[in-house]
Amino acid sequence: MTQHVCVIDDEASIREAIEQFLGLCGFTVQTFERADVCLAQLPTDYPGVVVTDVRMPGMDGMALLAELQARDPGLPVILLTGHGDVPMAVAAIRSGAYDFIEKPFDPEQLTRALHRALEKRTLVLENRQLHQRADQHSALQARLLGVSPALGELRQRLLAMAGLPVNVLIRGETGAGKELVARCLHDFSPRAKGPFVALNCAAIPEALFEAELFGHEAGAFTGAHGKRVGKLEFASGGTLFLDEIESLPLAHQAKLLRVLQERHIERLGANQSIEVNLRIVAATKPDLLDEARAGRFREDLVYRLNVAELQLPPLRQRREDIPLLFEHFARHAAEGAGLTSAPLGPLQLAALLAHDWPGNVRELANAAQRHALGLGAVAPAAVEGGSLAAQAEAFEAHCLRAALSRHKGEIKAVMHELQLPRRTLNEKMQRHGLAREAFLA
Repeated sequence: MTQHVCVIDDEASIREAIEQFLGLCGFTVQTFERADVCLAQLPTDYPGVVVTDVRMPGMDGMALLAELQARDPGLPVILLTGHGDVPMAVAAIRSGAYDFIEKPFDPEQLTRALHRALEKRTLVLENRQLHQRADQHSALQARLLGVSPALGELRQRLLAMAGLPVNVLIRGETGAGKELVARCLHDFSPRAKGPFVALNCAAIPEALFEAELFGHEAGAFTGAHGKRVGKLEFASGGTLFLDEIESLPLAHQAKLLRVLQERHIERLGANQSIEVNLRIVAATKPDLLDEARAGRFREDLVYRLNVAELQLPPLRQRREDIPLLFEHFARHAAEGAGLTSAPLGPLQLAALLAHDWPGNVRELANAAQRHALGLGAVAPAAVEGGSLAAQAEAFEAHCLRAALSRHKGEIKAVMHELQLPRRTLNEKMQRHGLAREAFLA
């Protein structure tokens, strides 16, 4: 593992001596003459240790320590002090400095202090990453609702992909939530502060597609009265979501491929090349390689778009999520209308679980809204489709989840309510992917 050390000292001879010795000991050393320059260049979550002299012109070591403590209290700072600075250094340790070494110092003393500080820094950063992942997982659970194993796996894969600097292809049926997943990929990525720009490739007339993607200068074509920034340029620094990418005309596929290869665009009617820094998230229902074999899509573009792939499970493959999603959509619709959503009865719940939901989450949201507003049945033709075993499994999973939620994961209370022995309850929870920890208060 790389051992990073940042050294600040206004004396060039001391900087060079420390850099040479630590370099021979296997450290990666970066040196600065001025504390303010170091502070401006030190990255967030710097994976190393800062070693600084105390007495320097401009910002001194104590002021630097205070700034670093305010920015990251877990960053180890070692002070190099003259004899007269020892009382001040002791006070600094009480304020958060990791250690101090009195000049002239034994180089071995410095390396020992650095190794201890680096071990601490590694633990701090690992713990910070674990907390960050837990926070992200909780936030994603609130966005992608569901308790099914299929959705849990999707959330894990999404978080793993969000931080990678690669294009992503989302595959899923109509209404499965492809745009929501694309938005989550953006919001949980380092590009979250940049723009998220969505474009439905099937909704743009072919004659206008190039101008929509690349933008144009004034007078580039009839009707182009002013300059317009295209979606590719507007999304620079963030994410461009191309929905129904299979509808992109072949002529424009070649132009998009060139942008992905060169990372530059030219507006229509302009000669100036503009650099773009963006991530493409594309969504499709059909298999793009099948489309390529049929001559409707460029195979080389498929490989540019599909560096990573997310497959969204249809609602019929995660029936455990149906009651939770329905309640969420119904409550939201009722609150918007100033109403109270009526609870589902056993027959209505059975109808929900039996329906095949060809329109997926979009169809379910529509049914929940109509139910909340008193405008229709829970699920049209709900009693058709789905085997008895599948319906029974889904209903059992719902009952278990509801009981665990009511009792906040208290197993004895769930056993008493459902009249199940501990071993049977454990087996059923394991089969349905229900963990007690997920329901704890």
